[in-house]
Amino acid sequence: MTQQDLPPLPDAPPPAVPPMMPAPFPPQAVVPARRMNPLVAGLIGLAVGAAVVGGAWAITAAGPGEPGTFTLEGSFELTDEVSSDGDGCKGGYDSGYDDIAEGTSVTVYGAGGEVVATGALGDSELGEDGTTCTFAVAVDGVPKGEKFYKVEVSHRGTVQLSAEEAENGGLAVSLG
Repeated sequence: MTQQDLPPLPDAPPPAVPPMMPAPFPPQAVVPARRMNPLVAGLIGLAVGAAVVGGAWAITAAGPGEPGTFTLEGSFELTDEVSSDGDGCKGGYDSGYDDIAEGTSVTVYGAGGEVVATGALGDSELGEDGTTCTFAVAVDGVPKGEKFYKVEVSHRGTVQLSAEEAENGGLAVSLG
């Protein structure tokens, strides 16, 4: 083969063959957005709102800002006109102290004068000499955070305690 037998060369190189590309996906049909039923939207809004409010309430109810409560503990002693029935003691009948017995009301007031908790005199114990009667006092649910507390047994007037005394079981009251 001679040079004359060869076909002539082109003036420019042949164009590059593009790489094979996958066929494009068939076109998607555009679905118009559906409007939500107003009743369903309202119920969803109500449920979300209730969850938010409930969550906020739960966080604040148990959060560090809550002062909490304590049990005010101590004793109440009757020192005059005491009687005993064998199981405990109480104020003597027709003595002026006959309202003092196990179960007599105990009211706790906050510094502003409002009732903050109520309870009752607990178990009683007759003193060795038979002339005194001592009652246990335990009033649950007294809110912390007051500057002072006042405690009243029956209708006998109040005794004031500092917050520290009240929270540390420092109630020691006598009547008679």
